[in-house]
Amino acid sequence: MVLPASQHAHSASAPAGDFILVLSCPDRPGIVHAVSGFLVRHGGNILESQQFGDQLTDRFFMRIDFTVAARDGVVVSAEALRRDFASVAAEFAMAFELWDAAAPYRTLIMVSKHLHCLNDLLFRASTRSLQIDIPAVVSNHPDAEPLVRSYGLDFHHIPVTPETKPRAEAQLMELVDGLDVHLVVLARYMQVLSDDLCRSLSGRAINIHHSFLPSFKGARPYHQAFDRGVKLVGATAHYVTGELDEGPIIEQDVMRVDHGYDQDQLVSAGRDVEAQVLSRAVRWHSQSRVLLNGHRTVVFR
Repeated sequence: MVLPASQHAHSASAPAGDFILVLSCPDRPGIVHAVSGFLVRHGGNILESQQFGDQLTDRFFMRIDFTVAARDGVVVSAEALRRDFASVAAEFAMAFELWDAAAPYRTLIMVSKHLHCLNDLLFRASTRSLQIDIPAVVSNHPDAEPLVRSYGLDFHHIPVTPETKPRAEAQLMELVDGLDVHLVVLARYMQVLSDDLCRSLSGRAINIHHSFLPSFKGARPYHQAFDRGVKLVGATAHYVTGELDEGPIIEQDVMRVDHGYDQDQLVSAGRDVEAQVLSRAVRWHSQSRVLLNGHRTVVFR
């Protein structure tokens, strides 16, 4: 089964002949031999190769970065390679993606009033340390508009109330479809998405939250944690599912704190961890280093 090619941008500026192949399939002998044979037939040279066989699920996962030399001055396209690989994929019941290595993900960012993760992503994208293009930022509050406009990006204010939520989510999906968005990032977007929207964005929406759950739920979790004298603050980036904050985890991190931290310093430390964890999750996803494995993930860092 080929994953939808529309989930990737195919950039004309990508380095000639540099491609990424990722795949998963039931584990069985001959998979690596078949993939290697495909590369040999096309004159492929492997730059990076990672693989994992999950004995619990009996599934095999693989990611290969390879180059193909031009023939008679013509560089083979990702589309042609994808078409030729289809027979190998069919033989082994593979789900696979194959695309130009430098193709950026078109990434729509959603945010509410806390702008630290948004600011980090915008800066990293502007300095090309993230392989993403940002066609727009969406918020249920106007607070982020000056920051977004300062980067020359489109800002869409879509207020959300219990009465307007269905329409607001319909507007969001109109943007996702109309802008050919491959990835949606909830950069501290403080609204619960409906089950229907979660299904529509399955596997292509990433959320970030503090790692105090379930101990400190609701408002002001860092202040609750301060009152309890916590010694660690952390963050979790995960795919969005209909089960709140329980989607497949992509990345987590923590930092130590102590009695010398006041409430504001604890909040600041937490924000730093959130921004770093989210940026790593977005980077790995946009490079297709993250493969879903049921309720878990395989991350080829």
